[in-house]
Amino acid sequence: MRLLRFDGWIAGLGTASGARVVLGHWAASPFGPFSDVMFEDAAGHRLLLAPSRETADFVAGTYVFDEVRVVPVRVRVAGGRHWAVSAGRLDLRFRTGPRGLAGLALRAVPGAIATRPGWIALWDRPARLLLGARTHGSAQAGRHQWYGARDLHPVTWAEVSYEGVGLGALNPVEPPVRFGSGSTPRIPCVVRVTTSVSVGRGRSRTGAVP
Repeated sequence: MRLLRFDGWIAGLGTASGARVVLGHWAASPFGPFSDVMFEDAAGHRLLLAPSRETADFVAGTYVFDEVRVVPVRVRVAGGRHWAVSAGRLDLRFRTGPRGLAGLALRAVPGAIATRPGWIALWDRPARLLLGARTHGSAQAGRHQWYGARDLHPVTWAEVSYEGVGLGALNPVEPPVRFGSGSTPRIPCVVRVTTSVSVGRGRSRTGAVP
């Protein structure tokens, strides 16, 4: 097995229509910088929007989707608080607020400790009880993931549209997303995170649909 690390941000939010959106915005990864969007509509259809076949195959080989599309994914962040995301037919804008107690607690842990699998596993149960999110878990193809959270800011406002249709006001992430063992907190938020994924030495490809 080898360990792949993705360093960046995960944003998760829900809408009044029942749709949920999870954005991965990776400043550093084995594939270089990239962003991807996981989208689950009110009917439970799970869609991955990824910027290349390589990233789509990897993410779809780790999580579970009903549909995968390779589309341009563009993310702009202004002033550290204002995010604008375009991913194919999905458009997302949101704003974050000041970090609260959870963010302050995460920032107090040195990065070298916060990203260790043993430390991450220790906080799995508290994270599930307090935030409704797991810190590690098994994935497809025998993979395992660890989410080393290092900061958290609440999302205070959002607009989401898909195929030109607005999806309603900002809501908690309810019901929980069903992409795999990994999840996002119930409260809409942006988490600064280092994600580690253990994979086999060989390369595996998925039957992703363009």
